[in-house]
Amino acid sequence: MQGFRIAVVGAGETGTPLLKQLLTAPFVTVLGVADLDLSMPGIALAKEHGVKVTNNFMELAALGNEVDIIIDVTGAPKVREALRKHMVDSGNTHTLIMHESIALLMMSLSAGKLVSGKHGDQEYV
Repeated sequence: MQGFRIAVVGAGETGTPLLKQLLTAPFVTVLGVADLDLSMPGIALAKEHGVKVTNNFMELAALGNEVDIIIDVTGAPKVREALRKHMVDSGNTHTLIMHESIALLMMSLSAGKLVSGKHGDQEYV
């Protein structure tokens, strides 16, 4: 394996610190970051690093087999459902959808303490 090609859905309080870690990992290529609010800190961070940003997470899903893992840190079940449906409908058996709980586990392990996810009232999809 040459590394991981990642897309992140959610650029707020959970997505931003995760994105910071991903951008510094030499074995990770961040292909895109999506959030409904393009003024989120993770969107600004992605732009600083020349990463594609969008307010439509399905644009990232449409990258198909170019993406190894889509990390969903929105906390919105509708997002996961839409991503899963797209993978089935498109026949994409390559890309994995990583649930927010797994991202929080990995971030907690990296930090050496429990990291919690926080979400506002923004509705996705």
